[in-house]
Amino acid sequence: MDLINNQQVQAILGPHTWEEALSVAEISSQTQVPILSLADTTPKWATERWPYLLQASPSKQEQMKAIAAIVQSWNWHQVTVIYEGTDSSAIAVTPYLFNALRDVGVGVIHGLVLPTFASTITLSEELEKLKREQSRVFVVHLSFPLAVRLFEKAKKMKMMEKDYVWITTNPITSLVHSNASIISSSMEGIIGVKSYFPEGGHLFHELRQRFRGKFSLQNPKDDNNEPGIYAAEAYDAFWTLVVALNGSNRGGQELLETILQVDFHGLSGKVQFIKFINERAPANRFHIINIIGKSYKELGFWSKGLGFSKTIHENSTSRPCMTDLEQALWPEGPWNTSSRGWITATSANPLRIGVPGESGYREFVHVEYDHLGNSVAFSGFAIEVFKETIKRLPFTLPYEFIAFKNTSYDELVKQIHLKVRHKRTTFCPFTFSFDFVTIKH
Repeated sequence: MDLINNQQVQAILGPHTWEEALSVAEISSQTQVPILSLADTTPKWATERWPYLLQASPSKQEQMKAIAAIVQSWNWHQVTVIYEGTDSSAIAVTPYLFNALRDVGVGVIHGLVLPTFASTITLSEELEKLKREQSRVFVVHLSFPLAVRLFEKAKKMKMMEKDYVWITTNPITSLVHSNASIISSSMEGIIGVKSYFPEGGHLFHELRQRFRGKFSLQNPKDDNNEPGIYAAEAYDAFWTLVVALNGSNRGGQELLETILQVDFHGLSGKVQFIKFINERAPANRFHIINIIGKSYKELGFWSKGLGFSKTIHENSTSRPCMTDLEQALWPEGPWNTSSRGWITATSANPLRIGVPGESGYREFVHVEYDHLGNSVAFSGFAIEVFKETIKRLPFTLPYEFIAFKNTSYDELVKQIHLKVRHKRTTFCPFTFSFDFVTIKH
């Protein structure tokens, strides 16, 4: 801090998290020292408050559209999103994920927020709740250490098996290549979105050689010495400063303006800042990978404007969905089939539908009790439509109507909103409703 106050520092490079950037943002703006943050994202209000704070790594917002496209490809209509509640970057990114899923008609039935240092008991309890749900598609946006613990616990709870789908985002997937010693069989079958950067050319070859040499000296027992996206982004941020300092004889406001005018193709893609928000242009190309054993297989790519493709050059052929790429290995599943992502209700665990006993519109739904109260009959337009729909499903779906005596439709919907658990029916905040029949979907 004294160095900054004494103006011996012209710029700050390297905060890897939003929290780290936050710790120096105020003093850097007071002393007019630009900060080039390498965090995945920076809240837009922060750059308005601290004009010398710049987002030097490309925003990963577009990856959320890639996630949504993967989900849509396999016709999964409901997902659970698991993210880190104490990570400001994760919190800032998840709204983009929710919006992207909504845009393709996918509902988020549950948003599970985990603390960074979640205990084993907490992970077990939360996973047990998810295990009781019919939907088995999970999108995971966590820091790498927490994600590893989550998947290890999920493996022990038999949640890395058939019909389960796990999709991971950049903070996890982009570190797979350098963490082979940590990756275990518990992560086999995961589909992940990984930031793309070209790994050819003289510049990258030179970086790789220097990176390998220094890494091997510091970690002689570790063979995973390949530079990844974070190394490429750090290199580009450093080169941004070099270019800006060569073009500016002074620091402060002049250096900031020079940085914002930088425009070149770096190792991690095009380096250019968006005016007024001090943010590097977002990444728009991503690998789609499949974790297998302690490594991974590249299934293809997803690009903004192009969608899925098997290659990433200018003449790449657009693919309508992920199913046209390389076949994926699902948890406990063969290569030539896809995971359903949900389980069918059984006679022991039927689909339970709450029906209000007093609807006021008998033509739509009506509950009739016998004089002893031992049996209940359900009738009406909504009931009949539901039964006919069930008959046309390509599989058997056991169900059970449950009458809620002395309960109006409004009161029943309120129970869903409050997530009240009836002794026979579990209410879910995302429901499929047909007039006066509310169906847990």
